[in-house]
Amino acid sequence: MFPLIDKEETGRRIHMLLEDRGLTIQDVREFLCLGCVQSVYHWLEGQSLPSLDNLYALSDLLQVPMDTMVAGSRRERWQKGFRVKRPYLRVYYILMCCRVAA
Repeated sequence: MFPLIDKEETGRRIHMLLEDRGLTIQDVREFLCLGCVQSVYHWLEGQSLPSLDNLYALSDLLQVPMDTMVAGSRRERWQKGFRVKRPYLRVYYILMCCRVAA
């Protein structure tokens, strides 16, 4: 299964970041040079996602990486896999450090 983006959770994250920064929807509209605020409301309500250009600009406005705003299944699956493999990676890292030091 390929990673999916959760539009509703992404909207909640963007909304939370706006509140944390004290920004309004009108501020977003002006920063992105949008004709109206309807697009921003659709993002926050999980009806749609920002375009890649708008997501990139939002990351600049909110001062966070794009991955922080986008909620999806990729990271959770990766973290679960990482927890399982962690002991092996740690042993590998220790062995590699010993070789370099020797």
